[in-house]
Amino acid sequence: MIIRIFRAGIAPDRAAEFETFLRETALPLVRDQDGCLSVHGGVPLEGAETTEFCVVMVWRDEDALRAFAGDDWHQPHILPEEEGLVLTRALHHYRSTDSVLL
Repeated sequence: MIIRIFRAGIAPDRAAEFETFLRETALPLVRDQDGCLSVHGGVPLEGAETTEFCVVMVWRDEDALRAFAGDDWHQPHILPEEEGLVLTRALHHYRSTDSVLL
């Protein structure tokens, strides 16, 4: 299994708009992909000094992730709806060693 963590820094005045996009568009899109075992969105805690959001996904294998994200799955992508909302982005991948996820 592959754990994929996407982090996005959002313009402070557009954080609420991005949260709506995350809940209504991005998470359902990922959740519906074949091979996506789980997906969770993270929003900044109240009072946080940052407007960084995250999405934590668990994928069955590299083939499933590649089918979703393409051959350049190691690179962060944003949907057209996110243009102007995302200021920074980072993407990290990990191989799962937790047998609980199996």
